[in-house]
Amino acid sequence: MADTAAFTAETEPHRRELFAHCYRMLGSVPDAEDLVQETYLRAWRSYGGFEGRSSVRTWLYQIATNCCLSALADQRRRLLPTGLGAAEPDPGPPHERAGADVSWLQPVPDDRVLTQRADDGDPAAIVAEREGVRLALIAGLQYLPARQRAVLVLREVLAFPARDVAAVLGTTTASVKSALQRARATLREHAPDAERIAEPDEPHARELLGRYMAAFENADAAELERLLVQDVTLEATPMRSWYAGLKTCVPFLRAHVLGEPGTWRLYATRANGQPAFVGYVRDATGVYQPYGVTVLTIVDEGISRVSSFGDPDLVAAFGFPRLPPELH
Repeated sequence: MADTAAFTAETEPHRRELFAHCYRMLGSVPDAEDLVQETYLRAWRSYGGFEGRSSVRTWLYQIATNCCLSALADQRRRLLPTGLGAAEPDPGPPHERAGADVSWLQPVPDDRVLTQRADDGDPAAIVAEREGVRLALIAGLQYLPARQRAVLVLREVLAFPARDVAAVLGTTTASVKSALQRARATLREHAPDAERIAEPDEPHARELLGRYMAAFENADAAELERLLVQDVTLEATPMRSWYAGLKTCVPFLRAHVLGEPGTWRLYATRANGQPAFVGYVRDATGVYQPYGVTVLTIVDEGISRVSSFGDPDLVAAFGFPRLPPELH
């Protein structure tokens, strides 16, 4: 019989980073939660035979990665609307909601995946952790075959030595290096050009987040236009349609999203290492209903991408009540 206290003491400190690993691999919070549970169940069953041939951390990552690879064999790629085709040529209403043929990428609350604290952590480590969960990276990873995805995450994000990755995947160091080269090439094709994204705790990012939220709540399209960069991208699941450029995005927001002042109530949060907010929208009866979560990509010039996730369940997942906090 395995020693429960010893197992917990050795494995529990790694739970959060294993959740982050599973989220990077799957792009889904519920799927990541399920796979972490499966990882710990498998680890418990085999703990009695674990003889310390590797560190407990490496051993747990081996189990978690194999769980992810098994899950990915039966799952379709998770996408954002920008992965489904070209931008809409005009600011008309979205053409259609995606059906069962599309699985959407989901955002994740920072406090579920980040271990470094801004007030006492190493600044470089904090930035590296945030970069490892950025929406653009998670979306780009979805285009990689499962084993290449695992190699890139283990090597590039988690900085595992090639020999450890080979051990985790049951392959050779040469195969790991080859898979990493192919993964990097594919990621360059699908991930946007690297740009200096503002950290969510920087004054510039906090200011733009606050101004964007206020403009949205006040239905102030002119202020939104001042905040967005010229080639801004706007996408919102579960709609397939997405929009690019100020001349399309702002008229779309004005005509189809903003409504009257007071239609929206927004509350700041953080997701995927980026500034974000939870939203509630007023229905026809005047009651505010949970909408979902919006993640902003902020660069020096302004807001370059607005990624909204219209899933009411995300409001609770980010720790917010069913009604706006002041009405709860």
